[in-house]
Amino acid sequence: MTAIRRMLLWSCLALAPAIALAAQGFSLDSPTLHAGASMPLTNVYTECGGGNQSPPLQWHDPPAGTESYAVTMYDTSVKGGFWHWIAFDISVGAHGLNAGAGTPHSGNAPGDTEQLKNDFGNAGYSGPCPPPGAPHHYVITVYALNVPELGLAAHFSRQDALAAIRQHTLAKATLDVTWGR
Repeated sequence: MTAIRRMLLWSCLALAPAIALAAQGFSLDSPTLHAGASMPLTNVYTECGGGNQSPPLQWHDPPAGTESYAVTMYDTSVKGGFWHWIAFDISVGAHGLNAGAGTPHSGNAPGDTEQLKNDFGNAGYSGPCPPPGAPHHYVITVYALNVPELGLAAHFSRQDALAAIRQHTLAKATLDVTWGR
């Protein structure tokens, strides 16, 4: 097999899970966030003049076999990325998250939801607060998982949680937003 054929075969194999995940019809939206638009000040980190409240999210058409959900928010504009939110063990009965669900133990997230520390060092959600300049891009992702719980607690490492999320993902849906100052 030539090197080019091998490379094409590996490329197809690498894309197969992404294609399968995208083909499910699983989708994510929000009544306050719009794809490609700027995030409202309510959702921006306090140090940047915002309310630091996680946005309301709604997901639709999860695949058969879904037993729980996970949600992340990641800044793709920072070299190496920047994690703003990692929540998991969200009940299968949830079809979204209320505004403020990113505040641990606030009662705004379904009962057993776990929330890790983000790159600000805070448990739960911390909104955008990039340095002055071009707006940053934030990818909010909901994952439909094939287990009711990941078996991890909030003190586990981000790498452990993300690996467990990837291992148990049936489908994922994203919403891309921006914010800058």
